[in-house]
This record gives sequence, structure tokens and C-alpha cells, in this order.
Amino acid sequence: MLSQATLAAYRRDGFIVLRDVLDAPEVEALRQVTDGFVSNARTVAANDDIYDLEDSHSPVEPRVRRIKAPHLHHPEYARVSRHPKIVEVLKDLWGTVRFDTGKLNMKSAGYGAPVEWHQDWAFYPHTNDSVLEVGIAIDDCDADNGPMLVLPGSHQGPVYDHHVDGRFCGAIDPVAAGLDGSGAVALLAPAGSITLHHVRMVHGSSVNRSPRQRRLFLIGYAAADAWPLTENGDFDRFRAALIAGSDTLAPRLEPVPVRLPYPRAAHQGSIYENQRELKNPYFPKLKAT
Repeated sequence: MLSQATLAAYRRDGFIVLRDVLDAPEVEALRQVTDGFVSNARTVAANDDIYDLEDSHSPVEPRVRRIKAPHLHHPEYARVSRHPKIVEVLKDLWGTVRFDTGKLNMKSAGYGAPVEWHQDWAFYPHTNDSVLEVGIAIDDCDADNGPMLVLPGSHQGPVYDHHVDGRFCGAIDPVAAGLDGSGAVALLAPAGSITLHHVRMVHGSSVNRSPRQRRLFLIGYAAADAWPLTENGDFDRFRAALIAGSDTLAPRLEPVPVRLPYPRAAHQGSIYENQRELKNPYFPKLKAT
């Protein structure tokens, strides 16, 4: 499915955007399910195992910034996390494919929260970096509604410190790291497109200041021989998550730079909570209304 030129671009830049992977009925099905999640959030007063709420959330105006693991809560998301076209793309990259988990990041019109610069690798380093996140655009991701921003080629650079005062916070302090975000590229993707970004890619996103919402289902995948270096949870579940190729008990070890996410963040629950401790945020926030 991927041309040699596209494969080379991913390896060089650390990201690609592929259009028209999901068809219109598939996108509409996800939208309807997502609307149901948001409507049901009216009865939720605080973050829980499903919902991560905006600070300005209320029963009258439900404001959700993330649905945690939607594939566990609705079959439509479970199906799309193993979409055959996505699996074929990943097989082109690695040959084998293991599903990890997913989250639906939601930037509602006019207030969707930012996500500070970070590398996914800081959260879950593996024995090698054949690991990435696929983003399924449920809405058009345009220049104004808080698209994902990436720093091209940063996946080949250092693993930045994601700690504050010795504790993991899931974000890079741009001042302490000397991080220059001026070369950021926005992943502009019409609904039905997918984005791929390397696990070591530096990325983030700003507030959605537009009148258009932006919902992006992010799914983690890895090659079968990439094994996590942090807690693995249920071993049987891990083995059962293999989607394509043969499993192995011999992880591929590569000399990749690693920083472990310990001690754990002071605020748990999601990246939004983890990043509360960051002292020098890069992206401005909107005041709660």
C-alpha cells in the first residue's frame, strides 16, 4: 500500500499523512458514536475510566477532551482500530503488527485544550523504536482547529527530559530543553485520512480557536518484536493483541536512547493531567468560561 517514496518520507521525516483511508460511512459511524459519548458525559462530574473532561465541563454543557480507550467501550472503535487498510500500511513498515491501545482526543470548537510538546517514547519506551501512533481524522484537521504539530526529523534526535523537579510530567520544558518550535509542521488531514507519527517524534497541539471541532482517534501500534520496558500489565492480553505476522519471545534489542517515566506523574489519568506540573508551557491556554 505504501510506495517506496512514502516509506522513505516516513523514515526521514518521522510522519506521513494518508488520505481517504476510511470512507464516508465509516467516518459518519464514528461521529455518531462519539456524539453519544459526549451526550452521556452530562451525567459525569469528574474524570473517570472513560472520560477526561475539560476544566469548564458542566452537565448543562458537557465538555470532553478525551475518551479513554474507546475501543473498549464501543464496537465501532474496536473495529476501526484493526481496520484492514491501516494494518496493511503497518505491515509495509514492519511486517508484523501488535495493537497497543487507543484514545480519542477531542478539541471542541472554540476551547479545545492544548497538548504540550512531548514524545510518546517518554511514556512507553520499548526494546526498539518500531512503534508509532496512527491518528484517524474524524473531522477535517485544518490549520485553525488545533491540528497536531510535529517537528520533522526530531525522531532521530535526543529523547528529551519529561520531568519537573525529578518527577515525570509528560511534557518537555521548552526553555530548559532549548526546544525550537518554529519549524513545526501541522498535520492537515481531511476527515477519513490517517496520520502516522514515529514514537520518538516531538509533537503537540494548540488550543482550538476555530468554530470547528477536531476529533482525532489516536491508536498505538508496534512491531511484534518491540517489547515495552515499563509495566506490561496482562501478559496474555499483550500476546493476544498481535494483529499480523508471527509472535516472538525474543525481543529485538537496539541501542535506542531511553528515559523511563518514573517517578510517575503527580497527576494521573491522562496526558492532560500529567502536564499540569509543567512550569514553562509552550502553548497558551484559554481561560475557563
